[in-house]
Amino acid sequence: MTYRFLRLVLSLLVYVLLRPQVTGLHNIPRRGPVILASNHLSFIDSIIIPLVVPRHVTFIAKAEYWTGHGLKGRLSRWFFTTMGHIPVDREDPRAGQRSLDDALVVLKRGGAFGIYPEGTRSRDGKLHQGHTGVAWLALAGSAPVVPVALRGTDKVQPVGKRLPRPTRGIQVHFGAPIDPSRQLTTGARPAQVRRELTDHVMSSIHKMSGQELAA
Repeated sequence: MTYRFLRLVLSLLVYVLLRPQVTGLHNIPRRGPVILASNHLSFIDSIIIPLVVPRHVTFIAKAEYWTGHGLKGRLSRWFFTTMGHIPVDREDPRAGQRSLDDALVVLKRGGAFGIYPEGTRSRDGKLHQGHTGVAWLALAGSAPVVPVALRGTDKVQPVGKRLPRPTRGIQVHFGAPIDPSRQLTTGARPAQVRRELTDHVMSSIHKMSGQELAA
């Protein structure tokens, strides 16, 4: 109930203040495991995507959001817990694999998981090469990958800014699902399969986002 209330309140604020243009929602399966793989321009991306998708979307978030002090720390802990996001300790040398393992649990339960293949926010606005974790997750979880392209969220909350500002022109595009099983070819090495699948996902994101590719 708390999640539904928070989602309702935030959705009203987002649609009134930002009026995002959303396309391709029909590409998201109504049930079953699915990975939403998106470009990453702003902190607010992890708020926008779960609010426009008609399913509960889980993201990985840095553990610091759960460990703050005072009123701000309590609000942050309540918000990320209520949204159902999973904390990850970035100081842990195995944090990357632990994140994928946690995501795999979500998929095995038939849930929707959001991931940024680039690994972090783009500070230059360009689309960077994706890490192959998204492919590993898709293959291990037998989950389709829906590419997501965000536009304009960097104007709402640029990198380094603490508070968002009302800005119109946000766009969220969901592309056609990519079936990881179609990437499997006889005799191909696992690493090669993961690289090709990841590049396929990033190519789909690029076509929708229109971002310049990083060198």
